[in-house]
Amino acid sequence: MHENSTAVIDSPSPATVRFDSKVVVVLRDDLLPWQELNVTAFLMSAIATSAPGLTGEPYQDLDGNSYLPMLRQPVLVLTAGGELLAAVRGRAISREIPVALYTRDLFSTGHDEANRAAVAAVAAEDLDLVGIALRGPRNVVDRIVKGAQMHP
Repeated sequence: MHENSTAVIDSPSPATVRFDSKVVVVLRDDLLPWQELNVTAFLMSAIATSAPGLTGEPYQDLDGNSYLPMLRQPVLVLTAGGELLAAVRGRAISREIPVALYTRDLFSTGHDEANRAAVAAVAAEDLDLVGIALRGPRNVVDRIVKGAQMHP
């Protein structure tokens, strides 16, 4: 803690904020650790830019250094096998919940245009999904991701 800080570390935390929406990333359960991180980062960039007001205000430390704003609410990270991941995508689409996706092909592309082309070349049911992210009403998202497990 900075020497000029007056915060008390053991002070009680404010009441937990309950959000009307839920943000979830579902990763394929056979990814390498670097792939999990890469996919999560790309998918969360989609969520953070998907609607105005999802990010909070910029941060600033006691010394006056500024830091970028982050998403206002927690992100739940789950894992699932390929079949369940495809089912989650299908459930979200059928409920008109916007989905960000990452396919295995995107590990070998080098830029945004190539990423979009790789996805456009494959029918929805044939996408080799390695991750998806979604944000929507809590109860709807809970039903969509049913069967996925908490990331270990």
